[in-house]
Amino acid sequence: MKKIIILIPVFNDWESLIKLLSDINNIIHEIKNYDFDCIIVNDSSSINLPNIYKPKNIKSLKIINMKQNKGHARCNAFGLRYIVKNELFDYVILMDGDGEDRPVEIKDLIKEISTSPTNSVVAKRIKRSEGLVFQSMYQIHKLTTYLLTGKKINFGNYSCLTKEDVKILSNKASLWSSFSGSVKKYIQNLNEINSIRGSRYFGPSKMSLVNLLIHSFSIIAVFKHQVFLRSTFLIIFLSFLNNLFDMFSIFFSISLVFLNLLIFVISLRENEKALLESHQNISDKVEITH
Repeated sequence: MKKIIILIPVFNDWESLIKLLSDINNIIHEIKNYDFDCIIVNDSSSINLPNIYKPKNIKSLKIINMKQNKGHARCNAFGLRYIVKNELFDYVILMDGDGEDRPVEIKDLIKEISTSPTNSVVAKRIKRSEGLVFQSMYQIHKLTTYLLTGKKINFGNYSCLTKEDVKILSNKASLWSSFSGSVKKYIQNLNEINSIRGSRYFGPSKMSLVNLLIHSFSIIAVFKHQVFLRSTFLIIFLSFLNNLFDMFSIFFSISLVFLNLLIFVISLRENEKALLESHQNISDKVEITH
């Protein structure tokens, strides 16, 4: 039997987590030849943990409580390192705890790794549930990322990673800032499934436009050297067009310089030391046995 660990970061959203665990339990009941464990990373929630029960189809359920709130991306980074150091596993599925990563698509992830067991799989977003303004901004984010980095990144955290790829990612400083950017940069062979972004089980979405901007620049910052080279070539090219587009080329060149400075500042979120020492933020661990 292959062992899959489902990694879920949570901050206060315990009601959603309880429903998610129930939905996961119903889905994995239909999946053969795989055992499922689940690790919940409690990102220093300000709401007390409710009574959580282990679903019968999940072999092991652990909650790791953190001392300080570090944010969603860093909980995933910590979780991957923790799993590499402390758990026996064959694959890790990362998913959000609010229902936006639809549990039913676990079956598609498993089908893909069963076909290509040595390749990690990401959930490519083909449809989202947010409003028109947010979806438009998201499309701009994807286009900007592609133009600046040459990388098409159309997936988030929802994925199924092989043990080998988890080991690779768990030592990369950029993982502390951006999961999807790190996956695209360091994992060579990726398969995809089509994924529809679900609706939150409870409450409004926590992904605001400001958070989307930070998320976008964090991804781009993983490829800051490529962005710098592309910007440099473009500025050189624009310098030859000064006579034709004097003010425009100057304005655009200044904007590119400012953009690169902003990306450099965002890249400072990448912190190898913090990643390697993230285990020091553990408060305690609880294994749910009933």
